Amino acid sequence: MDFDDILKKIGEFGPYQKRTLALLSITWIIISPVMIYSVFGVATPDHRCGIPDFDNDTYRVQNSQHQELIQKYIPIGPDGLYDKCHMYRFNQSTRSVLNDSGTLEECSSWVFDKTLFDETIVTKMNLVCKEKYKASLSKTIFFGGVLVGSFLFGLLSDVLGRRFALLIALLIVFASNMAMAWAGNFATFVILYMCAGAGVVGIFMTSYVLGMEWVGFSKRIFAGCVVPLIGPLGEMYLILISYLTRTWHWMAIFSAIPFGLYIILWWFIPESPRWLCGKNRKKDAAILLKKAAEWNHTEFSPEILDNIAPKEKEAGKVWLLFSDRKLGLRTAIIFYNWLAVCMVFYGLDLNTAMLYGNFYINFLIFVLLEFTGNILPLFTINRFGRKRSYVFYTTVGGLSCLSTILTVNYLGKDLQILTTVLAMIGMLFNTAGFATLYIFSAEIFPTVVRNVGMGTSSSWARVGAMISPFIAETRHLVYGSTGVAIPLVIFGGACLIGAGLSLFVPDTRNKMMPETIEDGKNFTMKIVLGKKKNMQDNEENATTNF
Repeated sequence: MDFDDILKKIGEFGPYQKRTLALLSITWIIISPVMIYSVFGVATPDHRCGIPDFDNDTYRVQNSQHQELIQKYIPIGPDGLYDKCHMYRFNQSTRSVLNDSGTLEECSSWVFDKTLFDETIVTKMNLVCKEKYKASLSKTIFFGGVLVGSFLFGLLSDVLGRRFALLIALLIVFASNMAMAWAGNFATFVILYMCAGAGVVGIFMTSYVLGMEWVGFSKRIFAGCVVPLIGPLGEMYLILISYLTRTWHWMAIFSAIPFGLYIILWWFIPESPRWLCGKNRKKDAAILLKKAAEWNHTEFSPEILDNIAPKEKEAGKVWLLFSDRKLGLRTAIIFYNWLAVCMVFYGLDLNTAMLYGNFYINFLIFVLLEFTGNILPLFTINRFGRKRSYVFYTTVGGLSCLSTILTVNYLGKDLQILTTVLAMIGMLFNTAGFATLYIFSAEIFPTVVRNVGMGTSSSWARVGAMISPFIAETRHLVYGSTGVAIPLVIFGGACLIGAGLSLFVPDTRNKMMPETIEDGKNFTMKIVLGKKKNMQDNEENATTNF
């Protein structure tokens, strides 16, 4: 007897499972503000050098005399704007500026535009000019923490249990995010930020697995699809607290508070009975299953656990994916696409400020597009197939991003909102592509290496997220409006390459999922006559963009 047979008897998705999933779904909301914290807390406002001996200097022009001082001290850069990193040399002895010779010197203090934020970590620690790489580095280090956490909490979840691993992750994020608000230097900030990254992925992994292990086979895909539709609510929460507080440390504090409060709800979350049975703790599993049966108005007999057949451990080794030329090529293509779509997703999401238009409205639209993008595949993947859907989404998204080079160079300033619109279209279809890729990948990897295949794909996605901040910084390589399009062109090109490579991967619609490595080699020959086998082993088919 399989554990799914027990869930059929007590109810695959009864009131008890719905209650448990509802409690766990809150975690998917509260981790979102931490994932996108850098959009607001590590934002770089417009800035220029501070005028010497002018203690009341501000980025905003105060009056005509202030305007004259700015013009006297601050040179105009190649982009037609005030130079952000240099000023005319200042003579300390005569207390005058030597702007006649045109000699420039690097400034040691800056003033920042406070239209959007009163203070970010960038303005507090002057992470501009020679230090500006640190802002991108902090985002990369955060996703490095996500990468480490995905391995760490995968191990803790299997050894200590899903529930206890979830508690550890909650405490880590609460403590690190709260302490981050009082970080006095960059090193302290990034260490705490990295810990927060490790914690949020731990929360996501353990809560997702715990929720899916309580849900019966026939309802897992439906339950898993709740994830991407709930997560963006947390992004809306961060938009609100950012708009109201305008300060990086308050954003960190208000992002941390929900984790502290959630620890109260953690006491009401049950452990996974699957994990308990795997650890031979069948008495504890029986208590939980009996309680679930009572909630679901069904019956449960503890003796039934004695009939569970032990499952053979999967012999999943990543090198098996490359044991055949054809299978290895497909695997490499899948890995690249995970890197590309995640790079584009976070590159657009975390760098909304580079787009034209209102910063807060642009980001809110991006969040709404995430909802839409995650819903689109539900209407296309079964009708048109996984491959056609993915190639279409990534092609349209890539062309949209690539087209921005035309709008920024050939349209006037008043029409640059079209650049933002194209970037948003790219975001919409890239999100849909990400959701489709998750299903596509889970179905194409053979069962014996499916876990390791999905895990390695997720690792490549983390690499894509880690390099996305530096791709966004390429906009500074070219002065003027053209620089805005450079990151979008790179993102668009990456999508188009992924779409082209995916043409060499067989579609998985109406095909039996491969069980062995040999099945994977001969994948295109295996057609399913019914639907049941096509759904089996497809627990991973939840479309998530984490």
